[in-house]
Amino acid sequence: MAEKRTKVKKNIYFRVGLGITLFFVVLMFVGLIYTPYDPNAMNSSEKFLAPCLSHPMGTDNFGRDIFSRVLKGISMTGLVAVSTVAIGGTIGTIIGALTGFYGGIVDEIVMRINDTLNGFPSILLALVIVSILGPGKYNVILALGILFIPSFARIVRSEYINYKNRDFVKSARLMGAGSLRIIFLHIFPNILPTLLVTITIGFNNAVLAEAGLSYLGIGIQPPDASLGSMLSDAQSYLFSAPWYAVMPGMTIVLFVLGFSLLSEGICSK
Repeated sequence: MAEKRTKVKKNIYFRVGLGITLFFVVLMFVGLIYTPYDPNAMNSSEKFLAPCLSHPMGTDNFGRDIFSRVLKGISMTGLVAVSTVAIGGTIGTIIGALTGFYGGIVDEIVMRINDTLNGFPSILLALVIVSILGPGKYNVILALGILFIPSFARIVRSEYINYKNRDFVKSARLMGAGSLRIIFLHIFPNILPTLLVTITIGFNNAVLAEAGLSYLGIGIQPPDASLGSMLSDAQSYLFSAPWYAVMPGMTIVLFVLGFSLLSEGICSK
């Protein structure tokens, strides 16, 4: 009975998470092609307007429409997160698959490097890399992509170690299948559920990391809109214009919540 309740709960997590995630995916694409106002258009006569019909989320200290900037910020954050996970996930998966399947001295060296990188806080390493490369969305994508490689590599490696001595792999060898064919056609489909969970968690972390870097002023640079930089700009107006911080802040919370619930639900599938 308890197990059944847990499965129902997980299923609810999955549905709610999927719904929120799809909602933000739609907003991301909408923000790429349409916003009610120019996100960067300033209007000194409309500074700090409270939410109303013409400006559903109000305006900021430059008279810019917050809803338009949030839409554009969702698109920017989503693109950074997707690019980051694509870089880290692809390279990390290849490294993890090869080291986990072949093992040996290369595996030991790669895992020691992984352990060293994992010993430092990710956001600190991101700050160091971005500080060296310079601020900007492309450098943020590169920095976060590099940081995501070790986590993907370690998870995929453990999965390949688990599967490489299974009976279906031995059967494939007896039938003359080469190592690369076994790695990518026989074992890889079996690790997809674990990899999918890792991707959703990685996307979640990428959203938070991008927002954090932009909040500190070394992520997405003006005039591009970013949820993190909007929060940074709004902190001086928390009491005089609370909607300025609440709107991008709640967007980040819901963005992350959706992927958290989705990954939690996927684990039960």
